[in-house]
Amino acid sequence: MNGREERLQIMLSPEELAIIDNFRFANRMPTRAAAVRELLKLGLASAGITPGDGSRSSNYGVFSRGPNSHTDGDDDPTPS
Repeated sequence: MNGREERLQIMLSPEELAIIDNFRFANRMPTRAAAVRELLKLGLASAGITPGDGSRSSNYGVFSRGPNSHTDGDDDPTPS
């Protein structure tokens, strides 16, 4: 066993996937999964995020989803 017992499945936009692939090839990484793990490690370390700090996944989108999006910084999840 390699210590990776959990599988995480995510959906990406074409732009997000291109960014990951560009990072992967620029850093000569063998797989997309390796690139994603490295980007997660770098991002979490640079943000000083620790488990249980109250962060929400919507705070970490690569691209804004436009007006009326949950990524616009509105903390109230209920529609207006």
